[in-house]
Amino acid sequence: MSAINVFQQNPGAEAKAQSPLHHADLASLVGKGRKNAGVTLREKKFLGHLTLRGDGHNPEFAAGVHKALGLELPVALTVVANADSSLQWVGPDEWLLIVPGGQELAVEQKLREALEGQHIQVVNVSGGQSLLELRGPNVRDVLMKSTSYDVHPNNFPVGKAVGTVFAKSQLVIRRTAEDTWELVIRRSFADYWWLWLQDASAEYGLSIEA
Repeated sequence: MSAINVFQQNPGAEAKAQSPLHHADLASLVGKGRKNAGVTLREKKFLGHLTLRGDGHNPEFAAGVHKALGLELPVALTVVANADSSLQWVGPDEWLLIVPGGQELAVEQKLREALEGQHIQVVNVSGGQSLLELRGPNVRDVLMKSTSYDVHPNNFPVGKAVGTVFAKSQLVIRRTAEDTWELVIRRSFADYWWLWLQDASAEYGLSIEA
C-alpha cells in the first residue's frame, strides 16, 4: 500500500478569499427585494466540498464513514445531514461531503484514519463548486421553469438529491426542507445561474439573504 500525504490546502490569512458570486455584491442587495418575496436566495459560500469514493456495499466502509462523520452512508439519490455537514450520494461508489469551511483537512484525515486499509479516494474540490440555497413558497415554480426533472413532491421528497440539466447546463438539486432547496453549482457557471435565477424568479419576487 502506498503512503498518502494529506496537505493543508487552505490559503493563509494573508490571502483574501472571494466567493463565486463576489462580483454580484449580494450583500448590497439584502433587504432590497420585494416584501413577502416568493423566493429567497442565499449564497452558502466558503464551505468545504470533498468527494469520497469507496465500496458502498462493504459494511466496513459504511461503518468507517459513520465513525468519522457521524452520518449514515446515504442510498441512491438521497442526501443526509446533521447540524453542519451533509453527505450526498453521487454514484454507486461516490459521495459528496460538504463541511464547514476550514474543516476540510481535519475531516479528510478522520476519514482516512477510519477507512485505513480500504480502497478509497478523498479529494478536496472546494475551489471548483459552491452552494446556493433557495427558500420560499415559489421555489418549486422556479425549478419547473429551469429543469425538465420532475420536482413534484411525490417525485422529489425532502432528502432527495439529483444531478440534472438546469437551464442550459448541469448542476445538483437537493431538497433539504419543505420549501428549501439547494443547488450545488460549478464555480465557472455561477454568474450564468445567478442571472438565470433573477429572471426566473422575477414574477414571484426575489430577496437576498446574507
